[in-house]
Amino acid sequence: MKILHTADWHIGKKLHKHYLYEDFNLFLNWLISFIKTQHIEVVLISGDVFDLANPSAEARKQYYRALLQLRKTNCQLIITGGNHDSPSMLDAPKEILKELEVTIVGGMPANVEDCLIPLQQKNGKNEVVVAAIPFLRDSDLRPVEENVIYENRIEAIRKGIETTFLKAAEKSNILYPEIPIIAMGHLYAAGIESSDSERDIQIGNQAAFQASQFGDLFSYVALGHIHRPQRVSAQIPTFYSGSPLPLSFSERKDEKRLLLIDTEKGFEPESIAIPAFRKLIRISGSISEIQENLAKVQPKGELTNLIEVELKEENYDANLIAQLDELVTNFEKPNLEIVKHRATFKNQLRESGKLFANHQHLEDLKPQEVFEKLVAQHSYSEELKAKVSLAFQELVEEVNSKY
Repeated sequence: MKILHTADWHIGKKLHKHYLYEDFNLFLNWLISFIKTQHIEVVLISGDVFDLANPSAEARKQYYRALLQLRKTNCQLIITGGNHDSPSMLDAPKEILKELEVTIVGGMPANVEDCLIPLQQKNGKNEVVVAAIPFLRDSDLRPVEENVIYENRIEAIRKGIETTFLKAAEKSNILYPEIPIIAMGHLYAAGIESSDSERDIQIGNQAAFQASQFGDLFSYVALGHIHRPQRVSAQIPTFYSGSPLPLSFSERKDEKRLLLIDTEKGFEPESIAIPAFRKLIRISGSISEIQENLAKVQPKGELTNLIEVELKEENYDANLIAQLDELVTNFEKPNLEIVKHRATFKNQLRESGKLFANHQHLEDLKPQEVFEKLVAQHSYSEELKAKVSLAFQELVEEVNSKY
């Protein structure tokens, strides 16, 4: 049986005010062609189908069109919710989609067996069981308790993740004895390399899960949440497929991937490169270096290439900022667009502090960074800082889960 592992589609994503709908359509066309030529039977999507918990009408249309196109290939789809997804929104049409052989597990069900999906060969024999575990929210992992100290709450989340996967494996072994299990998960594993387009989860990523805790319960673990494709250190094949599209400029050099499992050969996946449909370019340096590099740059791919420009100088100079603004305004080159520019100065005079701050973009800062700057202005004890930080991180995660 051939099984594809993908994740983090983030349908509806905007990159510096550019919607990535065209990028996703090109990826989908390529994916469907690959599924047909390779005779793929199952596609696993490990969370973050949408970029927002309440996606736009256009994002929902693209999602349902994608499901219909994929079903025409006769492959089975299994989709789990991620931290960006609304469990109720994903789960709402699950009964209808089930008739199309599309299985949705948007939020963690009360009965763990509802996460188990047996995959059958054409002769009706079970080939493998998928434990489709979605992003586990705080309410799924630990009870609300008074006076729980900061360290215990982190440990409770880690233990909750481990227990959930353990229960799924145990139940699968009871219902489908001696059948290999593939686990789907959406979490932050310790020791991985992330990008700046991922939201912090589970107390600001501090409750990072040790993948070694999977033990040998599963034959393969198909993870989502981290956008850079990579293997996780564990006893069994454990992988992040990564996002199929670059979702931030920090991912501009990543080679995007799908992972292909052929159960006849085992559970070590084959890495499949996804074509790049547009190039993300970052140019930095002095005014003259920026001018020179902009003159040299050539577009690649089918879509308009997006460019970030950063002026870097030793000393603050308002004239340099004016030159940068003029350079960006007058830049015109086919299939190339500057979508962001900024200036940074190594030696910032105290008198120019306010001017320098005015050229920082709020979108460059994460909420946690802004919060830490505010906390640093107060003489809190380390214990109080930890408690205040925990409360802030939980508020951010609650807000992110609603919008």
